[in-house]
Parts: sequence; structure tokens; C-alpha cells
Amino acid sequence: MAKQRIRYSPPVYDMLSADSVQRLHDASMRILSEFGIAFYDDEARTILKSHGARVDGDMVYFDPEMIREYVAKAPAEFTQLARNPENNLTVGGDAVNFAPVYGPPYVLDADRGRREATLEDFANFVKLAYLSPYMHHSGGTIVEPSDQPVETRHLDMVYSHIKYSDKAFMGSVTSAENAADTVRMAEILFGAREIRENPAVISLINVSSPRRFDDRMLGAMKVYARARQAMIITPFILSGAMAPVSIGGTLAQQNAEALAGIAFAQMVEPGTPVVYGSFLTNIDLQSGAPVFGSPESQMGLYASAQLARHYKLPFRGGGMFTSSKIPDAQSAYESVMVMLPTIMARTNFVLHAAGWLENGLASGYEKFVLDCEILGMLHTWSKGLDLSDEALAMESIAEVAPGGHHLGTEHTMRHFRTAFYRAELFDYTSAEAWAEAGSEDAYARANKRVKKMLASYEAPAIDPAKDEELLDFMARRKPELAAKAS
Repeated sequence: MAKQRIRYSPPVYDMLSADSVQRLHDASMRILSEFGIAFYDDEARTILKSHGARVDGDMVYFDPEMIREYVAKAPAEFTQLARNPENNLTVGGDAVNFAPVYGPPYVLDADRGRREATLEDFANFVKLAYLSPYMHHSGGTIVEPSDQPVETRHLDMVYSHIKYSDKAFMGSVTSAENAADTVRMAEILFGAREIRENPAVISLINVSSPRRFDDRMLGAMKVYARARQAMIITPFILSGAMAPVSIGGTLAQQNAEALAGIAFAQMVEPGTPVVYGSFLTNIDLQSGAPVFGSPESQMGLYASAQLARHYKLPFRGGGMFTSSKIPDAQSAYESVMVMLPTIMARTNFVLHAAGWLENGLASGYEKFVLDCEILGMLHTWSKGLDLSDEALAMESIAEVAPGGHHLGTEHTMRHFRTAFYRAELFDYTSAEAWAEAGSEDAYARANKRVKKMLASYEAPAIDPAKDEELLDFMARRKPELAAKAS
């Protein structure tokens, strides 16, 4: 299903002055040049050293001018291919793209409660994302399918994205080998030459904060960079635990970590598409639990987006974050508190845009479709205010006498179906009408919506020859991977 696009029109909110951006940049350069970043991979350190970085054991130190030179090699904007060309994504500039929740091992729905996720759940969320016009991307590990072997489940996840959706998708990053399998499947689908011209895969590379890249992520980075596939370089950083309790110090550390990864990707393959990523919030210092929707995380989001623009890089941040265990008032408030800054900062790639629950431990079916209602609102909001002659509606104002109404004017009749966004899962009736209809809350309406969407789902057509080649590749790879794991 074709998506609705967002081109962000309102002014971008800049929280920091130019001097403040420079101060954060200077602090980050000090971290990179004096304190260093650990790279736990021999080949990665060899590459870094060959490009002029100072290497001492696992620690790598970067000259500020080197960072500037290599970060500048990354494109400010790029296109990610989708199986349906109408769903190709522009990443960067004024484009905003929504992608589903990523990574939870559990799922939640109103009928069966909280349980371990399965491959069927994974496919269901891919279908829901495909069916939503407000979801631009199919995502990655929407849930972790625990009923599949660890060594082969990445094949099933990538294939599910390809089979059940024609939107762009994310790749596996759990090892270099899994990343290579993702690239091969993308080559089967799009062609080897085609994906070097425009990436068919975008993948999440998490920095293991504080100040280290592990061997798994570095292995995946090398594979994707050599294939010119896009990566979101994202420090996973909780202020007060993996970074200082001050947001300023956390931002300086995050910036250093992200820039080190972006520079490394350009050393492997200049021009590799990358996104400056931020997953920044704070912990509750009394319990140690992460806090989502906090004012500190919102300030961090605004500042992170401004830093990405400073380096002329696309930005990833935000999401419908919540610590709540169910889609209740807490989940709604926290999610919207994050998503409003996300939009106002003109975030180019929004991971976790729908479905997030329980600090990211669960993907919620009902939460997913409720979040998509808010995404629809944000599509409308991002268009900005229309002040065209048609929107100013002088003819309608002239037609209606004082004390009259506009319900039947020609202008209203031209626009009554599309004039205002209408959230189908929200109730706008009177209290009496709502009670007479059964007093359903949004959770119950969302449960019905999920069932209706999945019952009506029809898979997008796929080239049978490509589908057969993908299935043959998986059939050959699964025994090989199982043998290695045994």
C-alpha cells in the first residue's frame, strides 16, 4: 500500500545558539582526541590507523580535522529503494519517515496478554505497517521471533519484510555474516549494481555506550559500507548510567560516539549513506529504570537534531516511547511528549514510531494502530498552514450572512471529505451516544481495528522468479548456519 509522504513545512525548532552548538562540538572533539573511542575489532583498528587515527590497544583517537574531513564525505540526502518504487524513501532534507518499533522480545494484545513474540507476530506487524498509509517504512526487527532458531531467524525476518510488504526495510546487524545474508537477499530482489547506486537496506548500528563499538556491530558496518548500504549510527545512551547525569555532557559524548562511527564508515567506503542517530533518554536515579517522555530527553532530542544539521547529515531520533506496560494514559502522554519534539526537530528517520511499550520490551498490537492515528495527525500538522486563495475562502465568507453557517456552501462541499483529519479510533460523539453504543474505550476500538486490518490484508504481488530465488537461498543457507552453530 502506498504511503503518504511528509515534507516538513513549518519552521524547524532550534534550541541551541550557534555558540552552543560550537561548544558541544568542541567538547566532542576533546573526547575524540584525548579520551578516545574503543573499537573491538582488529581489522577496524587497522583501517582507522591507515587513515591517520592514533591507535593504542583497543582505543582509537581522532584528530578534529580528520573527523571533519571524513564526516563531510557522507551524503546529506539519499534515496532508499523499496520493492514498490512509489514507496522509495528520501532520507534527509525536509523529508520525515516513520518506521515501526524495533527489537522487543515480547508482544501484547488485549486478547492473549503479554507473551514471547513469534514469527507469526513478526509477519502480523509487517502487515500492519504495510496497511498503514502513515507508516513509510517496513522497519527491521519489529519483534524478536523466539520460536525461530537464533542462527537463522534473520533470514525469516528479512524475507517477511520482502514478502508481506513492498515498503523499504532494514537489515540484520547481529553479525557480519547476517549482514552479508541481508545484502545478498537485497541483491536478489533489486540487483547487485542497482543497490550500489541507491541503497536497498538501511540498518541500525548501535554504539555500546560509553565510548565503544563492539565486534558484532563493526562486522556488520564493514559489510554494509562495502556494499554501500545505508546505516543509522546510533549511540544507545541513558543519561545517568552510560553518560553523565547532565544532558550537556551526555550530548557531547553521544556526538563523539556518532561522529567516530560515521567517520569509520567513510574510511571503509567514501560516500556510504549514513544517518546521525540518537537514542537518548535518562534513567530514574532512584530506581535505575529508563524514563521516556522526560523533559531532559526532549531537550536532548532537539539538540541532537541540531547537531546533525550542523554536520549536514540526516537525523534519526524520537519514537512513540513509553515506560507503560499497556496502551493507557501514561503511554499516550509519554509517547506524544516525545513525538512532538521529534516532528518539530524535523527528524528524517523516526524509528519506534508505532507499537513501543514497556521500555521497548514489548510491541503492542493495539498500541501500534493507536500510534498510527497520531502519525496521521502529524502528517497534517507537518504540512503547515495553507494560505492559498482557496484556503482563505473569501467566496464562502461572502456567501454566508451574519449569524448563518458554512455547512452547505460550495466551498465546504468541495472540501468536506478532506478538510480536517479525523482519527477513526477516537470518539467524537456525545457522552449519551457513546454510552448507548457500549462505552467502548480506545483500547477496545483498537483491538477491533487490528483484527479487521489483518483479516482484510492482501499481500502485494512479488515477481515469482525472485521469490523462488529468495526461498532457494534461504533453503541453502539455513543448514549451513545451523551446522556452524552446532
